[in-house]
Amino acid sequence: MPNFEVATVGDNCVDRFLPPVGLAAIGGNAVNVAVHLQKQGLRAAYFGAVGRDENGRRTLDSLRDNGLNLEHVQVNEGITAYTNLDIDETGDRIIAFEEFGVCRAYRPTEAEIGVLLAMRHVHIGWFDDGGQLKRRLAAAGISVSQDITVNPGADGLTIAFGSAGTNPHAALTIANGYLAQGAALAVVTRGAMGSIATDGSAVVETGIFPVEVSDTTGAGDTFIAGFIAKRLTGGGLQECLEAGRDAAAVTCTHFGGFPQTPMRL
Repeated sequence: MPNFEVATVGDNCVDRFLPPVGLAAIGGNAVNVAVHLQKQGLRAAYFGAVGRDENGRRTLDSLRDNGLNLEHVQVNEGITAYTNLDIDETGDRIIAFEEFGVCRAYRPTEAEIGVLLAMRHVHIGWFDDGGQLKRRLAAAGISVSQDITVNPGADGLTIAFGSAGTNPHAALTIANGYLAQGAALAVVTRGAMGSIATDGSAVVETGIFPVEVSDTTGAGDTFIAGFIAKRLTGGGLQECLEAGRDAAAVTCTHFGGFPQTPMRL
């Protein structure tokens, strides 16, 4: 049996904050969620791929420092994914360019899927397989979550996470849409208005936890990890939303999706 109980699958990247910031950090939905699940006291593993380059080595070193099990990370020929981040005229962070590198072709092996089928919970990050893995895990009765913002299709998910973006008042409509697609539970963030969750019979919501914001990168991923961790310990919907809220607030106070030493570009 594996020595971990939860796993994340999919993307990693180096977030490159263009000048005038001029710094880079390890990130990606699957990576950030894995690190924060570990920080929440769960034994977590990351399944994904990095390149045989300096960024790949830095990524593995950073994840290892955060206690993740990396037995199932593939080191493949090619480059490690990276994202260039810029600031628009309103001060909001925008994606200027994305290079998915070896993440684009990544697929877990049959042996690795066998390991995932023994997990308490699997969170899938950005993963370009047409939804095959989530459906296979769900069909086997495994608890599965995914961020629908970057992976359309909530069918088969135990928890579908999403964002209302610039229209926070549409959050409940979006959540009900996830349920209609087949998700058992829908959770939607609403920016400054907080978040909501519904399982079709109950709807709960919470606001944000005010902090002095340093960087919002990875806050949504941290919210996901906080919600999942509380859910796996028997928390109710309200408790889960508040756990996600509180975890995300901490991430907003430091650079990057989890505490780390920034790299200079």
